[in-house]
Amino acid sequence: MYTIAVLGNFTILFIVKREPSLHGPMYYFLCMLSVSDLVMSSSTLPKTLGIYWFNSREIDFSACLTQMYFIHSFSVLESGILVAMAFDRYVVICDPLRHSTILTHPMVAKIGLAFMLRGGLLILPYPLLARQWPYCRTNIVPHTYCEHMAVVKLACADIRISSYYRLFVALSVTSLDILLIVGSYIQILRAIFSLPKKDARLKIFGTCGSHLCVILAFHIPCLFSFLTHRFAQNVPLHFRILTANVYLLEPPMLNPIIYGVRTKQIRGRLIRLFTHKRT
Repeated sequence: MYTIAVLGNFTILFIVKREPSLHGPMYYFLCMLSVSDLVMSSSTLPKTLGIYWFNSREIDFSACLTQMYFIHSFSVLESGILVAMAFDRYVVICDPLRHSTILTHPMVAKIGLAFMLRGGLLILPYPLLARQWPYCRTNIVPHTYCEHMAVVKLACADIRISSYYRLFVALSVTSLDILLIVGSYIQILRAIFSLPKKDARLKIFGTCGSHLCVILAFHIPCLFSFLTHRFAQNVPLHFRILTANVYLLEPPMLNPIIYGVRTKQIRGRLIRLFTHKRT
């Protein structure tokens, strides 16, 4: 799964870079998504595989905090990129004549930078707070990577600040992003159902299919992992660890497959690439 995620996302980046016709807002956001997927999966999976294959169970505390920061900041970034992609679909369908003037290249860069800063700044207190707690009971993290609460719960101190701040970040980011995505798609659906021809409705709805699949692939495992970790304490630990790993590995693996299969421009460019190599 990790190999598919790495090869798939690098393929997306390569195709968009090589094909001038794909140099547009939708594909720039897709490249941001691929970079986020690569960082998010590569910050955890090599160490996880080292645990299983080579029994490499130790990690330096500073490296653990660095891994924690990258995991959570790029998760927030990925959620923001999905919002940006929803906004792009909204402008394309509801205001197509102004798409090129609204989503210019500088505007796309500013949107990407804004979401990157949001993720970086919101998650910064995670490692800063975790570093200040005293750890005097055990240094064994019951996880395959340095997930925030899995590390903080090892502290022999009152960690309510970390716990409440994590809950605030999770609920504010997730609820805000989902609200913005739902609002965009309500407007998109209104525009689609106002079209007189059924074929036109199906064609336009098909352009949103890839994005909807990616949203579900990211948010469903994310919410499931958060809820089981937060509220379902009677759920077996190994099951919670499994869902947490799936949450970080499934979207990076599925996203390039979904866009490669459902997006005609990427699929066509990929076919031409392999056909050219064979000839």
